[in-house]
Amino acid sequence: MTSPVGMLYDQIRPEERLLIDASRKKSLTLGLHNSEDFYLNAHEIDHKEPFEEVVLQRSISYFRSIHLTALLESRGIRVINSSKSASLCGNKLLSTLELSKAGIQTPRTAVAFSIESALRALSDIGYPAVLKPIIGSWGRLVAPLKDEESARAILEDRENMFPLYQVYYVQEMIKRPPRDIRCFVIGRSVEAAIFRYASKDEWRTNTARGGRVESCKVTPQMEDLALKAAGVFGEGVYGVDMMESERGLTVHEVNHTTEFRNSVPATGVDIPGLILDYALEMVRK
Repeated sequence: MTSPVGMLYDQIRPEERLLIDASRKKSLTLGLHNSEDFYLNAHEIDHKEPFEEVVLQRSISYFRSIHLTALLESRGIRVINSSKSASLCGNKLLSTLELSKAGIQTPRTAVAFSIESALRALSDIGYPAVLKPIIGSWGRLVAPLKDEESARAILEDRENMFPLYQVYYVQEMIKRPPRDIRCFVIGRSVEAAIFRYASKDEWRTNTARGGRVESCKVTPQMEDLALKAAGVFGEGVYGVDMMESERGLTVHEVNHTTEFRNSVPATGVDIPGLILDYALEMVRK
C-alpha cells in the first residue's frame, strides 16, 4: 500500500479531479477505487481489494454510498463521511428530525403518505410551500406549491412515480433574499462560505441549475450554526446550507458529499487541499 488515504468514486467529476490534483501537489499518492470495479464479502474480511486507512467517500449515489461505506467500516476502515452520517444527511426527513432534536431552526415541515393528508398538511403550513423528494439532490423534483389547485396537480403526478416519491415531504417556503448560504465545515472548522444566487427564471439556487456563486464572509452566527448543524451528524466534511429568513438563519440541508468546484475560485480557499489535510489528520489519530 503506497498511501494512507484513498477515495471511492463512481464518476470522476470536477470535485474528484480537484482532490486528485491537490494530492499531487502534496506529493500524496491518493488510492483511487471505482465502486463499480469490485465486490466485498459481507461475512468475512478479504484482501482481494486493498483499501487505505482512511477513505474519502465520493460516490454520487446515496444508496451506493451508505452501503459501501458500511462494508468498509465493518473492516475497521475510517470513511469520510461515516455511513451513519450519510444515511441521515441523505434522507431529508431523518435529517430534519436530527436537526430539530438539537434545537436547530429549520423550515416548518410535515410528511404525509396520501394526497388528501398532504393537502391537509399544506393547509396547516400555508401557501406558498415546497414539495421535496425525501431522497434526492441538485434540486431535482423539488416543486413550488402556490395554492391547493397546483398542489393537487403535482401530488397526483407523484402518485404515478416510484413509491419513494409518494412520501410527501412538504415545507414552508421561506421568505428570503434570492440566495442561500453554504458553509464548508471540515472537521471542527468552518473553512469557507458562499452565497448561491438563483439564475434568471429559476427560484432554486442549486449551481447544478445555473446558480451563481459569490464568496460570503463567515459571521460568528454562521460559524456557530454551521458547526452545531454539522456536529449533529458527527465529525466529518459537510456543506451546511442555510437561508436568511425573517426568523434569522435557518438550516435547510446538510450535505455529506458536498460539491465545491465553483466555491474554490469564488472564495480562493483550497477546499480539496484542506479535505486531504483533514483525512491525513484522521490517519494520525
